[in-house]
Amino acid sequence: MSSINLIHFVEHLVTVGPAPETWVEQFSATQAKRHSTGILERMSLMDVLLGKPLASEEDSEQRIGVTTGVPTFGLDALGSAAYGPEAALTILIPAAAAGIAYVMPISLIIILLLAVVYFSYRQTIDAYPRGGGSYTVASENLGQNLGLLAAAALMLDYLLDVGVGISTGVGALVSAVPSFAPHTLAICLFILLLLTLISLRGVRENGLVYTVPTYLFVVCLLGVLGWGTAKVMLHGGHAAPVVMPPAPEHAVAAISAWLLIRAFASGCTALTGVEAVSNGVMAFREPTSQNARRTLAVIVTLLAIFLAGIAHLTRAYGIMATDPGGKNYQSLLSMITAAVAGKGVVYYVTIGSILVLLSLSANTAFADFPRLCRAIAEDGYLPRFFAIRGRRLVYHEGILVLAVLSAVILTVFGGVTDRLIPLFAIGAFSAFTLSQAGMVMHWRREGGPRSKLYMAINLVGAIATGLTTVVVLVAKFVEGAWITVLLIPVLIVMMKGVNRHYRRVSAETTIHQIELQPLARPVAVLPVAAWTRASEAALQFACMLSGDVRVLHVECSDEVGEETAKDWQGQLDTAAAKHSLRPPQVVRVQSPFRFITSPILKYVADILASNPEQRVAVVVPELVASHWYEYLLHNHRSTALKGLLLLQGTRGVVVINVPWYLHR
Repeated sequence: MSSINLIHFVEHLVTVGPAPETWVEQFSATQAKRHSTGILERMSLMDVLLGKPLASEEDSEQRIGVTTGVPTFGLDALGSAAYGPEAALTILIPAAAAGIAYVMPISLIIILLLAVVYFSYRQTIDAYPRGGGSYTVASENLGQNLGLLAAAALMLDYLLDVGVGISTGVGALVSAVPSFAPHTLAICLFILLLLTLISLRGVRENGLVYTVPTYLFVVCLLGVLGWGTAKVMLHGGHAAPVVMPPAPEHAVAAISAWLLIRAFASGCTALTGVEAVSNGVMAFREPTSQNARRTLAVIVTLLAIFLAGIAHLTRAYGIMATDPGGKNYQSLLSMITAAVAGKGVVYYVTIGSILVLLSLSANTAFADFPRLCRAIAEDGYLPRFFAIRGRRLVYHEGILVLAVLSAVILTVFGGVTDRLIPLFAIGAFSAFTLSQAGMVMHWRREGGPRSKLYMAINLVGAIATGLTTVVVLVAKFVEGAWITVLLIPVLIVMMKGVNRHYRRVSAETTIHQIELQPLARPVAVLPVAAWTRASEAALQFACMLSGDVRVLHVECSDEVGEETAKDWQGQLDTAAAKHSLRPPQVVRVQSPFRFITSPILKYVADILASNPEQRVAVVVPELVASHWYEYLLHNHRSTALKGLLLLQGTRGVVVINVPWYLHR
């Protein structure tokens, strides 16, 4: 890889900001020159993985419509149809066959709640056409503290959503091919890597990549549900399954109100992801609000059909969930598909589409988490690099942070994250509630001919999702929801800490008028281990900078150090006399324990202690290698020295780096 491509790679992968304008101009000019001369430019690794950089003017071309909006923002909601009903059935396992009868009532209540949330978020899209995520709505209408509460809940929701979505998809694969079970974690991490790379390529390409898998899943699942429903109707409600599902175990618990409440709380995870469209309104092409509303309508309609169909066939075929951690685990959709169509081509195509969709459902988090972080960062509650768009006009820092944290979660849980479902359900419904409550205050303040109707809709949504949040929290508290109760305040404290830092920096650095004051020339300290062209170049710069140059040599051996120091001083005196300059002074510092950086730091501190008004410029020579691997052959003492000077120094210390470039 050429040096310019190496810079390209490092800049867009690990830096917190965009490339300097001069570099961009230089790079563009170089590219134009190469193309004009007919030279075929080799694509860099970043170009292959992520595509060519996009200019800011190309933002409008990256906007999406309804067709690509459903895959971009609807994968989480559509995929939750797989693990939502299954999570509810898993709670009913102790009741055995008796629990199956309650799947439909629980699903109908969830669908009704889904309708309430849908109409509420339609109002949010209209009121906030630039993106009305829960954080924005709550912050503007309920205050910053509740806004941060919504932000923390959503951040946790998106983070856990990645782990749950990917692991659920791999669970579907393991159900169809049990021999893959030992490789569950490796498959999860591989899928996470693919999702990260696709997300870094930009919103439009992101949606295009997911379009085929999404609509294949929709067609397959609608086909299976429709086929199964037709068979049930033709056989008077008692169709025989093609492949018998595992028989429910013997009941070890009776149906109780508490058991049903817990099942409802688990099933509510099917609603996660519905808020995604309202967060990303600005990703849609004109008319943005209209396209966003249509996309939301398609997602909610499909999800409602899925939930109703799954509940109906579960009851009709007498299918009970299996233990997710057991040896004979099969996903609910796997058992339904096998019961309807058998284990032939239709089964494997359907399971394959479910696997892909569930694995990719984490894309919703990759689309919305960076946008949420950007909004929070713009308000000063997260590091500001989260608000910087990368090479493909996406907020790449948020994508990378989400990927790393998700990899940690998947690794800790071994790729089986069903225990995380109650955690991210609480985050999602907390955000729902705060968003709808904020919209009530918004319509109350704004007024208008239909404001009372809108306020009523959002009020119903706030009450419904608020009650659901309480139910989920109480029902799942012992099962792990208490972790969410602890993590959300921790995130809020961290965000407030970031904001305090930025306010302190602003108060200390803000100026109202530029002033120029003459300053005394500094003392230039030049650390030199041995005379080279690099140290000679640094010496010349130091002499230009100051009339008081001190060549600092740390001596680890008295004899060699004394002879060296005498030789240096004589040469410096002769060289300075030729140009009528004040000769640099050689300063020898003993280091009996062979420390190098500590004596330099102490010498600089002594200068400042003797004269607090004096400025000290530490001029550090440094070799710059041509290739990255050549850095392994050199020590990095200069880098360590610069870092320690910046960490331990004061405003009286200036660190100047003088590079010496090694040519090829």
